[in-house]
Amino acid sequence: MAIENSNPFKNEEVVKDEETKEDIENSTEEETSDSAPKEESAETTSANNKLQEEYDKLNQQYIRLAADFDNYRKRQAQERESLLKYGTENALKSLIEVLDNFERGQKALEKVEDCEKVKESFNLVHKQVCEILTKLGLEEIKAIGEEFDPNYHEAVMQTPTSEHKEHTVIGELQKGYKMGDKVLRPTLVNVATAE
Repeated sequence: MAIENSNPFKNEEVVKDEETKEDIENSTEEETSDSAPKEESAETTSANNKLQEEYDKLNQQYIRLAADFDNYRKRQAQERESLLKYGTENALKSLIEVLDNFERGQKALEKVEDCEKVKESFNLVHKQVCEILTKLGLEEIKAIGEEFDPNYHEAVMQTPTSEHKEHTVIGELQKGYKMGDKVLRPTLVNVATAE
């Protein structure tokens, strides 16, 4: 009707024809726009379904992996606890034999008056203890004549001397021990210095 007001010379039929044309054009545009979203929504839904399936698959893999890792962590904690609890078992079994020898020696020494037999018994037990500890991995740290190494030696004395090279260990005050690369106790040493 707005067309009619703007152009008073047109007759009503022409106006109606134009309105009908516009309605037809509008309806074809609507149909075209309605069919395009339907096609797009079908493709979008298909793509969304594929993504959802992939997401679900990855999520399940993640959940399984997390469960496996949790089981591994628990197993490692149990093994660590077991090692701490029973790791010294073999060492103690070996040292029980030494304890038995000490007790036998103690009984035998009650009737012995010869000092040489006491020394002999003492040296035997000492040798046995050293052998067992060596089998368990204990190593003595060499010191005398070696270059001073702060990783293995602890200098408690320094002696000025010209007989030995500077920074050489010339005396051992207490033995040091290591197990593999780990120092259990450094050797207390006397180190030579320049006069």
